[in-house]
Amino acid sequence: MMNGHFIGVMTGTSLDGIDLVLADISESSVTIRFTASETYPEEIRHRLSRLITSGNTTLAELGQCEHVLGEYYASKINGWLTTLNFDRKAIIAIGNHGQTIWHQPHAPHPFTMQIGDNNRVAALTGIPVVGDVRRMDMAYGGQGAPLVPAFHDALFRKPEKTVVAVNIGGIANISVLDQSRPVYGFDTGPGNTLMDIWVQQHCGEKYDKNATMALQGSVNQTLLAHMLQDPYFSAPAPKSTGREYFNAQWLNNCLAQLPDQIKTEDVQATLCELTVSTIVNALPMQTSELIVCGGGCHNPLIMKRLKALLPQCQVHDTWAYNLDPDFIEAAAFAWLAHRRCNLLHGNCIEVTGASQPAILGAIYQP
Repeated sequence: MMNGHFIGVMTGTSLDGIDLVLADISESSVTIRFTASETYPEEIRHRLSRLITSGNTTLAELGQCEHVLGEYYASKINGWLTTLNFDRKAIIAIGNHGQTIWHQPHAPHPFTMQIGDNNRVAALTGIPVVGDVRRMDMAYGGQGAPLVPAFHDALFRKPEKTVVAVNIGGIANISVLDQSRPVYGFDTGPGNTLMDIWVQQHCGEKYDKNATMALQGSVNQTLLAHMLQDPYFSAPAPKSTGREYFNAQWLNNCLAQLPDQIKTEDVQATLCELTVSTIVNALPMQTSELIVCGGGCHNPLIMKRLKALLPQCQVHDTWAYNLDPDFIEAAAFAWLAHRRCNLLHGNCIEVTGASQPAILGAIYQP
């Protein structure tokens, strides 16, 4: 069994940058030792945003973005290890998620695409890289997402009660840990992505820090009701989604259905309530503990509303388990790298809908 030091690199749909985790991992335990976050340079963020929101590119631009991201990942990993004075020879592998630019599991020919040249990362760091972790699940008919529930199961399952872990990134996803059945979960819908889009358009900020904009507004029930009618929310699991679906065009289409224009801060408040409502509506009735991770746990209005709508449920972030909520996903990809290196399956078929458990990812040797 290859147990020891693994690095996890996560880049989410919010396009804010990358999270790095160095963890000690065995088949039965995960200990996060070091963490770091790096913000994307504006040029990279702009190119990725244009690529994702337009859905169009050239082969040359796609190849250039792949190359640039690979070099960026490698430079940040190298600089971080130098700062830590950590022996890179002691690291078994890097689990690199890559940047999702398109995820379309329901297309006539389903696919998902993450970029960031793993060959270049391996060559420039001198460390094996586990990447391309989603497509084997899709090859067996799965959604390729979410993959984190298997990791949540390893961390948070309790034999005496039903626990749900929710990751609120650009998209929100839940992992249901019910003592009577295997873990299951799915993407509930937008997490921060629509709120980020709206505040960027109207305030020029990357996100609504401390829910400042949302707290100035009121929920527009007509808009909320219309948004909740989207068929994604009532579709059965397994299901997954992304910014290619919940984006500015989706929001504009919803706003166009209203008879009157509403205040910008009311839109933001309503988008926050949409995130909360779709999470709460997805929870099983017997949920007694909700564990929140991801950037959304820093939004005080999200946390306040979750607690208000779930009065019989413990609602708290992962600090209750001495785990930084900002780095759970990055730790999950370190864990998936450990699974791949030890030829252990990394997907949960109850979550993704794959026809069988699968060993996920390819190994890129330096």
